[in-house]
Amino acid sequence: MPAPRFDLIADRRAIIDRRELGDAIASLPAKNLLPAATALLAAALAAGRAEVARRLEQGPNRGRSAAAATAFLHDQLLRLAFDLVTQRLYPNPNPTTSERIALVALGGSGRGEMAPYSDVDLMLLVSDRRAPWCEQVAEALLYLLWDLKLKIGQSMRTIDEVIGLSRDDMTIRTAMLEARWIWGDEALASEAIGRFRSEIVAGSARDFVTAKLSERDERHRKMGDSRYVVEPNVKDGKGGLRDLHTLYWIGQYAFGVERPADLVGKGLFTAAEFRRFERAERFFWAVRCHLHLAAGRADERLGFDMQRTIAAAMRYADRPGKSAVERFMQFYFLNAKAVGDLTGLFLAQLDEQLAEKNRRFALPRIKRRPGRLDGFALDRGRLTIPRDSWFAEQPARLVELFALAARYELEIHPVAMRAAARDVRRVDEVRDDPAANAFFLDVLTNKQRPDVVLRWMNEAGVFGRFVPDFGRVVAQMQFDMYHHYTVDEHSIRAIGLTAAIERGELADDHPLSTVLFRQIASRRALYVAVLLHDIAKGRGGDHSVLGADIASDLCPRLGLDAGETETVAWLVRHHLLMSNTAFRRDLTDQKTIDDFVRAVQSPERLRLLLILTVVDIRAVGPGTWTEWKRQLLRSLFDAAEERLRLGHKQRGRSEQVADRHAALARELGWTRAASRAQARRLPDSYWLAEPPEWQLANARQIATAEARIGDARPSVHAEPDPASGATRLSVFAPDAPGLFYRIAAGLAAGGASVVEARIHTTRDGMALDNLLVTDARGQGYADRRQRARLVDAVMKALDAGEPAPPAPLPLSTREKAFAVATSVLIAEQASTRTTVVEVNARDRPGLLARLAHAIHGAGHVLHSAHIATYGERAVDVFYVTSAAGRKLDRAAVAQLRVALTSAVNA
Repeated sequence: MPAPRFDLIADRRAIIDRRELGDAIASLPAKNLLPAATALLAAALAAGRAEVARRLEQGPNRGRSAAAATAFLHDQLLRLAFDLVTQRLYPNPNPTTSERIALVALGGSGRGEMAPYSDVDLMLLVSDRRAPWCEQVAEALLYLLWDLKLKIGQSMRTIDEVIGLSRDDMTIRTAMLEARWIWGDEALASEAIGRFRSEIVAGSARDFVTAKLSERDERHRKMGDSRYVVEPNVKDGKGGLRDLHTLYWIGQYAFGVERPADLVGKGLFTAAEFRRFERAERFFWAVRCHLHLAAGRADERLGFDMQRTIAAAMRYADRPGKSAVERFMQFYFLNAKAVGDLTGLFLAQLDEQLAEKNRRFALPRIKRRPGRLDGFALDRGRLTIPRDSWFAEQPARLVELFALAARYELEIHPVAMRAAARDVRRVDEVRDDPAANAFFLDVLTNKQRPDVVLRWMNEAGVFGRFVPDFGRVVAQMQFDMYHHYTVDEHSIRAIGLTAAIERGELADDHPLSTVLFRQIASRRALYVAVLLHDIAKGRGGDHSVLGADIASDLCPRLGLDAGETETVAWLVRHHLLMSNTAFRRDLTDQKTIDDFVRAVQSPERLRLLLILTVVDIRAVGPGTWTEWKRQLLRSLFDAAEERLRLGHKQRGRSEQVADRHAALARELGWTRAASRAQARRLPDSYWLAEPPEWQLANARQIATAEARIGDARPSVHAEPDPASGATRLSVFAPDAPGLFYRIAAGLAAGGASVVEARIHTTRDGMALDNLLVTDARGQGYADRRQRARLVDAVMKALDAGEPAPPAPLPLSTREKAFAVATSVLIAEQASTRTTVVEVNARDRPGLLARLAHAIHGAGHVLHSAHIATYGERAVDVFYVTSAAGRKLDRAAVAQLRVALTSAVNA
């Protein structure tokens, strides 16, 4: 039976005095006994919770004490409630052998650790569930606890039922592992726990360990499968409390430990490793208790809205270049990393010990027979060291260990990992050693699994010591809604994606990148650039510029030549160039391509930059890579590649337009005169901008609309766009000032988000606007009825004259956690024909409609809009001219900047 940590609680009676409260209940008259007793217990519960909260506020890092105090409070309330029911409500001075009942706490309640609003996991153990008195007691007790507003996870079982269910259900077996008698028939509880140990636990350690690890992997999968998710689940997330509990459960089950400290005596942890275990446990319990108190309920997810609150409660302060919440979350992820490190060491050591007993639960597979191991050894298929002083003798071996593991696809023995972690400071001596740097480059550029081995290096602390600039971003979060992972995890994931593209495993998702990988001159330069592209985040300046400086210093040390170093520095400096151009600029404007090509300068840089851009976007997190982004990047690459390869446009603008005319005529099958009329009606920019399939759909929509008799009416079509995964919305209507604004307002009213907008005017005064839209989840409208409702919303807005711009909706609590400064930037040189206006602002429903209304209100003409969203931040770019078709002058620009800023902040 586990021993609760009630010794951590000072002055327990200040939390609840059971004797005094028991005397008060005993003195209550029989009349109205239950309501009066319930009121006393409720008051005691509230007072106890307040005292626990007060103590946590005074000692914000004493989470384990708060958890123990909360469990103690509930223990005493359960005892008092049980006495009230069995002594006053249903007294039974001479119970029979079938009238035995015990209160047994399970899970966290049994362990004696409860967060302030955790469920009470309670088993009512009875000798005979059919005994009427036991049923009366159980029912009355549960109703009383529910009246106290406690959340009870309850069961009523006999000993035989406990044994039978534990045999078949691993969840029940785990809960019973921490079973603890609270009150009632202690002998009955002891018998149940004894039989559980002898009949269930004995001889089944391997099955239990396998089941717990499988359960852990499934839990991690549901929670994001990374300990570096920026809104982590403190209890169930990877690297959180449940992972620590799993280690303790395995120690209890396989070795009979009664408290975590006993794991040292069993050889599963060293004393130093257990200190890390305790530090992480203390920290996570503090965070979890603060989280419950701040939410006023059982909330385990450390969301953005809570992170600032908990950081303040735990007394984190701002520091130069890093806010309090970023410092708090970095410490959170460092502890999550520590849990991951300890889990690997624990499980490997456990496997070794079980192997000695022929009960091993995992066997490493040697995928490639090792060649020369340079003095390292293999132990049961795992790479290890021949003696304890191995790393101290030659510190370069600290890096070579991981190079060999990568080369031969070996797991690393826990003895070697422990020694590496212990001797990690010795790696400082070989940072400039050519052999050590060659070993590191071997790991980084390994084609099979560089991300796996780099994580091992990170867990041992070798990575951050060998590359100190990387050590500065270990566990560093990015406090925004766009990035899903910490900087180090994002970078390692990007490297893993790079290797997957090189292996050809992502050819379906990234066919162009897969082909280009075989054409690049220096794969080393690409891998190093992927590693370093975010290396300077959190330093207070432009991380691209600072990162390029780091690359210039680090690459020669790693063994890259001058050309490779220049390439890496350029890629790091410009790693956002391609995405910013593709997503924020008009790719049909020749000036856009000119400026991009002028910056890139060579086909090799273009190939490298595309692959870097792809893995950078994909490594941000799930859902950030879309077909629309792929299409835009491909379009930009094709235009730039052609220019770089030939040195000029392969074909003139008129030839490209003529080809589009001919292709459409063949698809339509119209008469020659009708096809020629359609071609002359639309400007060249339309034929260059729109994909052929859109031009075909537009032609048919126009023909259908104009076949109607009577005055011209707007025609609105919404169809799926397989190439982008979004929905194409096409509007053909008489051109009028503010038309685009009304379309945007209608889409906002229909709950749609605009991804891209291209605006055209025919030579006879009709507007043809093509937009890509998604729903609130970023998905296209697959259901025909939903598309019909969207069309109806736009039609209503078009018929409404000039609707008022949609009012901003109130921010959610989560959204309020972020401060997004509004900026309106004018890119004077981005286009020769139009003024390019870029608005950075908080993303909110109706934002595009309000911005379009401001442009319309200023009397300007909108030619195209390019919309990008990065979490809570929207970046909307507009190509604008005056009503006379000219670029805006300084006065007009100043007025427009004020109008747009007002529209954002309305």
